[in-house]
Amino acid sequence: MAEWIYFIHPPREDFAATMTAEEEAVWQEHFARFQRLHAEGVLVLAGPTLGRVNTGITVFEAPDEAAAQRIMDEDPVIAGGYARAELRPFRVSLLRGRE
Repeated sequence: MAEWIYFIHPPREDFAATMTAEEEAVWQEHFARFQRLHAEGVLVLAGPTLGRVNTGITVFEAPDEAAAQRIMDEDPVIAGGYARAELRPFRVSLLRGRE
């Protein structure tokens, strides 16, 4: 299974601190989906950078680029236009607890 990373770029700086109620609801769906992907063993790690620029980083496994693109495109914040995303192939070289 190949590893992939996608970066989630929110629409503005200080996004986490300035979300509208509508944005917050979609981001909650996004997080719930990540929880499901994690439970299914697809998601390796996910989280936002902190500070004024809240870029999200998501590392996950998918069999090929088309499947990886689909996982990214189905993210509610991407599909709904609440953020833009950038997909790249990735390789986890070192990870605590993983040989």
